[in-house]
Amino acid sequence: MTLFTRHFAPAAMALGMAVFGFSGAAYAQQEVKLGYALATTSHYGVAAEKWQEVVEAETDGRYVFRHFPSSGLGGEREVIEGVQLGTVEATIVSSGTLSNFVPETGVFDIPFLFRDLAHARAVLDGPIGQEILAKFDDVGLVALAWGEQGFRHITNNRNAIAGPADVAGLKLRTMENPTHITAFEALGAAPTPMAWPEVIGALQQGTIDGQENPLSVITSAKLSEVQKYLTLSGHVYSPAMLLVSKQLWDGMSEEDQEIFRNAASEAVTAMRGFVDDVETSGVAQLKEAGMDVGELSTEQKAMFQNALGSAYEQYYGTYGKELIDRIIATK
Repeated sequence: MTLFTRHFAPAAMALGMAVFGFSGAAYAQQEVKLGYALATTSHYGVAAEKWQEVVEAETDGRYVFRHFPSSGLGGEREVIEGVQLGTVEATIVSSGTLSNFVPETGVFDIPFLFRDLAHARAVLDGPIGQEILAKFDDVGLVALAWGEQGFRHITNNRNAIAGPADVAGLKLRTMENPTHITAFEALGAAPTPMAWPEVIGALQQGTIDGQENPLSVITSAKLSEVQKYLTLSGHVYSPAMLLVSKQLWDGMSEEDQEIFRNAASEAVTAMRGFVDDVETSGVAQLKEAGMDVGELSTEQKAMFQNALGSAYEQYYGTYGKELIDRIIATK
């Protein structure tokens, strides 16, 4: 045996095994590209951070999240299509484009359907919400949980809104959501579907008069810088969803799938906490920023509901009166 064999070969072998072990661990590590439309300081960002924190801790770093906030991977529809293809592993999205993939999700966007946040959360966390989550399996997506944005309100640069007549002719950006579009058409507005990354520029240029979103979005996107009037209409409850790709999901152990699902639930809790905070502080913040803020009374909301009679007939035809009545009856 040579001097090299006696003294250096074992060390060389140990070094080789260490390098091989490191390479194997690195190879086993799965990157999770997570795309979402808003900034990291938004309710989306809060949910994304919590989702990452729990998954990475519970899987000992086998999964590593890489965030793409502020539409870094494109508009929401593009990102969902990426999740379908497996080029994007995960996303947190609004309900706006989800009905293009699973039409039943549009039922939650019916105006004045939910009494309050507690009612909405009970429906989404209960049998109705879970039944609709399961339908995403049929379109190559894995829906883990319902997130939340809160109730939607209208901002614009044309006039204050006190009744349906004030909405007539208003060029209003909406999501690519047939349920929303039907409602605003029934009110005589000019709904303009538009991907979120285009909205701020369109408001600045006057291409559109306004938009509608929850306070969580209005504050985090600093819409007070480009909009004068805020109407607290609460016309639609706006859920969100945490999705992962089928390719990612099918490659996991059952244990890791459970970790992702539980982490998504914790992310939703953080997201809802953010929404609760904004609902109490957001109005004061926007007033301080110079917005003219008005709130629809119960009587004024009833006027809008009456004006939506033709839209409700369409909703009954699309989603079924039985489902809508089940939602309304949920305690």
